[in-house]
Amino acid sequence: MKKVNNNPKGISQDFLKLSIQVSLNGLSFCILDTIKNTVLLSEKKTFDITLTPYKLLKEVKDLFKKHSISQKEFSEVIVIHQNKLFGLVPKPLFNPEELPNYIKFNAKILASDHIDFDEIAGYDMVNVYVPFVNINNYIYELFGDFIFKHIGTVLIESLLKNHTNGKSPVCYVHVSEKNMDIVIISQKKLLLYNSFSFDTKEDFLYYLLFALEQLNLDAESVILRLFGSIEEDDEIYALCYEYIKHISIFVPTGASHPFIDAASENIDFAILNSL
Repeated sequence: MKKVNNNPKGISQDFLKLSIQVSLNGLSFCILDTIKNTVLLSEKKTFDITLTPYKLLKEVKDLFKKHSISQKEFSEVIVIHQNKLFGLVPKPLFNPEELPNYIKFNAKILASDHIDFDEIAGYDMVNVYVPFVNINNYIYELFGDFIFKHIGTVLIESLLKNHTNGKSPVCYVHVSEKNMDIVIISQKKLLLYNSFSFDTKEDFLYYLLFALEQLNLDAESVILRLFGSIEEDDEIYALCYEYIKHISIFVPTGASHPFIDAASENIDFAILNSL
């Protein structure tokens, strides 16, 4: 997580927070009134094709124009970057001078890519990743001070914080636009975090079983909790149930603002837990 400092509009007297999540397959945002714990405005958009970072920026600008977001002032602005250009590093082994070396084997990166990192609070881990720098620059120009982080950081911190300390490993899968983020936790310890793109329900199942196999976890006994853009009547859920019996839709609790009204039900978990 990084806080970018610059405040051309001066100190905001508002109690509004803006959280925006960006990926090449979709974007979403919400505006939270922190006094009333009420979501004032939100929207989620899915793209038909995978965009380039340049076209993603255009979509962000169009969305901001549609809702006059650039005309508002916020006490805090948070940008969540969702991509597969990341790598987790144990904090004792982390060296900020070696950022490219932590992800060059996991992701295709260019010499011109800006690489940043989030420290995962309380768990001695660092998430090294490539943010969408053009999105960051645009947000900086509009609002000045803002915080940005990778979606993996938000998911890991939130799920570890709220995970019950049972004996059996739990596999959480966050489902979004053509993407699945897998977080496997056992006894308050992170065993695995990975992210995959998928087109079909068979792709989804393949990557899920692959992740379980990496940890030698038995599909017959592991607990699977799906959340995000998925329901019990989805084809993905039905297919997973054929292989994993301990499956359920995960309804997150203990968010940063647990009393937000019911309108927040359609807002992404990462968006709410970043606020």
